[in-house]
Amino acid sequence: MALPITAAGFSWSHTDRDQPAVGPLDLQIAAGEKVLLLGASGAGKSTFLHAVAGVLPEESGEATGELLVGGEKPDPRRGSTGLVLQDPDSQVIFSRIGDDVAFGMENLGLPSETIDAQVPESLQALGLDLPPEHPSAALSGGQKQRLALAGIHAMAPEVIVLDEPTANIDPASAAEVRDAVLTVQAETQATMLVVEHRVELWIDHVDRVIVLGRDGIAAQGPPAQIFSDPDPTDTLVDCGIWMPRHSPDPRRGGTAEINRTTGRLGEVLLRTHRLSVARPRMAAPTAAGLELSLRAGQALGIVGANGAGKSTTALTLAGLLPEFSGQVLAEAPLQDGAKRARPFAWPSKQLAARIGMVFQEPAHQFLTSSVATELELGPRLAGWSAAESQARVDELLEGLGLTGLAQAHPQSLSGGEKRRLSVAAMLAPRPRVLIVDEPTFGQDALTWARLVEMFLDVLEHGSAVVAVSHDQAFLEAIGADLLQLGDRSSAEQADISGSDSHVRAGDRGE
Repeated sequence: MALPITAAGFSWSHTDRDQPAVGPLDLQIAAGEKVLLLGASGAGKSTFLHAVAGVLPEESGEATGELLVGGEKPDPRRGSTGLVLQDPDSQVIFSRIGDDVAFGMENLGLPSETIDAQVPESLQALGLDLPPEHPSAALSGGQKQRLALAGIHAMAPEVIVLDEPTANIDPASAAEVRDAVLTVQAETQATMLVVEHRVELWIDHVDRVIVLGRDGIAAQGPPAQIFSDPDPTDTLVDCGIWMPRHSPDPRRGGTAEINRTTGRLGEVLLRTHRLSVARPRMAAPTAAGLELSLRAGQALGIVGANGAGKSTTALTLAGLLPEFSGQVLAEAPLQDGAKRARPFAWPSKQLAARIGMVFQEPAHQFLTSSVATELELGPRLAGWSAAESQARVDELLEGLGLTGLAQAHPQSLSGGEKRRLSVAAMLAPRPRVLIVDEPTFGQDALTWARLVEMFLDVLEHGSAVVAVSHDQAFLEAIGADLLQLGDRSSAEQADISGSDSHVRAGDRGE
């Protein structure tokens, strides 16, 4: 039985912020209604979802007004609401995927025979063609998101709340995941509230669109009404909505793009020799035969389906995972006095000064207690002066729209703000090689364009960028060459024979 959601003057504020994280909101969502919740990064979309699920931390914030689910205050102990978060790692509990899917049903007190029958059905429904005994640690980020969705599928809750459920899933599979979610909703008639920046993926499948602004609801109505005007309204554009048939227009050009177009790239910084990669404790490689060279001013996009080894390849190139076989080697300009050529053998101080790594889960790499000090850390460790460091911090705060959050704790930011901070913290000291995993997830159209400009700036200063991304528009905007994993042999895809030793122009996202 579906449950309605009602908000009356509802808002929630962090204890260390003057402005509320969300609200005030006045809205009614009917039982069984399917709603797409849109808005700028930081507008409070995730906060509202957490409130509906009853999981907002009371110790770090305060609510005002009223929020009811089925006429009662949200309580996660009732099991009526299923929540899928932005960060798939935060939802993996057990070492085996079957146990993870069973967890919600066990909390509801379902019979063991029902649970045993439902687990493989839910795994299959979400495209995880794996046995229940498969280790959770061996899943990619996108596969972990599918695992979280499988747990919701198994519980069949009365309210389904989804926070960017396809953010870390390859485009070819995103529609499949959406359809699986819609199948669950159709079977249960549950109320569904989904936050997603991929507007076109959902607009034909929801009853209503609600757009959150900085001070509450900026617009709402049926999708046809919201998006009927061929020229986007100022309100939606100002909220950073990814409008159908429209794309943001980041700055193009600059030295780095000219050099990539004409083939005049800088010296080789990093290269691989017969590289095979694997996650820890795996007996076989997830990607093999990688032969590539990375040059100053070059952007390389690593693309492919979930589970193809993209993140593992990135971590291995960054010197954070050992090679399964073969080698990752730094050339002299990147090695820069390090005694060994293999990045994995470098002490952490040497590695951090040469190769910056942005993890898929941004919250895992924050080291300080404020946004400003997080941005200042890299330049300071790299030996920049206090004046140089402060100027760089101010530039990044302004460029990525984080100025008003300079003194906020990094862990109190929204998902999209955390992503921008994690990228900016690695961009700050302008490392010679920057490796990023899904740098644009959680971004609205405006902050996406700002990130593109930041990456173009890094390339123009002669750094190399390796980006694991499902965001084809981003890879095209930074002029990335493409390394495809999974569909064919990696060596065939990279095909980097020739004097320049970089991915063929024919494989570029142009």
